[in-house]
Amino acid sequence: MKLKISDLWRWEGTIDRGAYLLRGMILFAAKFSLDRSVSWLMFDREWSVIDYVRAGALPWRAFQASEDRVYWLTLLALALPFLWAGTGLTLRRLRSAGLPLWLTALFVVPVVKLIFFALLCLLPSSELVRQRPLVTGDLRGWLGLMIPSRPLGSAIFGIFLALLLAIGTVWLGTTVLRDYGWSLFVGLPFCMGLAPVLIYGYHEPRSWRSCCAVVICTVCLAGLGLLLLAFEGLICLLMAAPLALAMALVGGAVGYKIQAARWWSGQSPHLFSVMLLAMPAIMGLEHVESPAPPLLEVNSAVEVNALPETVWKQVVAFPELPRPDQWLFRLGIAYPVRAEIRGQGPGALRYCQFSTGCFEEPITVWDAPRRLKFSVSANPAPMEEWTPYHQVHPPHLQGFLEAKGGQFLLTPLPGGRTRLDGTTWYHHHLWPTLYWRCWSDAIIHRIHLRVLNHVKKNAEASVLPPPRSWPENRT
Repeated sequence: MKLKISDLWRWEGTIDRGAYLLRGMILFAAKFSLDRSVSWLMFDREWSVIDYVRAGALPWRAFQASEDRVYWLTLLALALPFLWAGTGLTLRRLRSAGLPLWLTALFVVPVVKLIFFALLCLLPSSELVRQRPLVTGDLRGWLGLMIPSRPLGSAIFGIFLALLLAIGTVWLGTTVLRDYGWSLFVGLPFCMGLAPVLIYGYHEPRSWRSCCAVVICTVCLAGLGLLLLAFEGLICLLMAAPLALAMALVGGAVGYKIQAARWWSGQSPHLFSVMLLAMPAIMGLEHVESPAPPLLEVNSAVEVNALPETVWKQVVAFPELPRPDQWLFRLGIAYPVRAEIRGQGPGALRYCQFSTGCFEEPITVWDAPRRLKFSVSANPAPMEEWTPYHQVHPPHLQGFLEAKGGQFLLTPLPGGRTRLDGTTWYHHHLWPTLYWRCWSDAIIHRIHLRVLNHVKKNAEASVLPPPRSWPENRT
């Protein structure tokens, strides 16, 4: 096998699985050496193989305003030539395997790209396989004997095995390793879509509609199983459902294309072994060195028809709020109840009581009546899970979503009005960050508005003129 540098840049033609594996390993070794050298020599930072497992955050970090922005932009620039070469090799391998070229998009999906690379290294070239005699309904081997030949039986068998994979992986990730990473929310759903479709179409090709039905049933039953086994509550399952279903359908689409090519079944034991072993291995890599979560910020504002001096009194401590009527809080999301303060000035301790516990907030900046800033030394649980049982305490309720600090900023406006800004800085250990941030930002924004509108109502009520008393009418 001759290796040419020009082969890494070509997008036309085909490549067999052996050459694809060899060139992929060479590219990885070269990129790792380059990333590690640049990180160490130019930025005095460590870089390990484990960092590639969580490299999905690299583009987001590169364009985020932070002190590490130059570092991440440099790594992103170094990755572009390897991205070009890897994309070209993957396109050629897909042509060779007789698979659609749009599957190249999986090459850039964290965790999924590792599973996808392993699959392409196992699938034979379609031209070579077509030369072999094809036995319809091949029952050779132990796997073919285990899988029912009827559509309903093969669908049930595939769903059952996928559920075992899902529940076992969730137990390993959340209970044993206590990690909520890319492998759990991206890699596992992908395999949950891929595996049952491959089993469903083992004996004969199935339609895309029926494959989709198998994937959707697998995801729904997995969610129901996690709920009944007390692994998770309903709220978190509903939050994870869009991402899980989307990745499962992507895996199902890959499985549909593979099972539609009738020559694949000879490699099926190897493919299933990859899916079975990949998830524990990737979870183990993620667990070895957990990534530092980014510090996130949420800001909300209201305008109050009162002077800053009046608004300040309500910001420092406010009376008890009425019970919420928003569906979000009624489902179990923690909501603020009241706030009180002990002392004045920096060093004072503010207590913000939530429905699930109390935030302890040491005051760091006391600039009355303009700015009140505080850190957070104690966080209560972010929600009370809705489950069929009395209580469920999944690990992500303890320390996976933490407020690190906050502030109230009062800006005077014309006409005796005040702009009141509330800001929270927080981080969470749920990945992908961008997906889970959509949920957490929306929840924190609703919490802000509940407090800010309460402060606004009390401040405006305190400056209203007293009700006019009418003299008693005597006749």
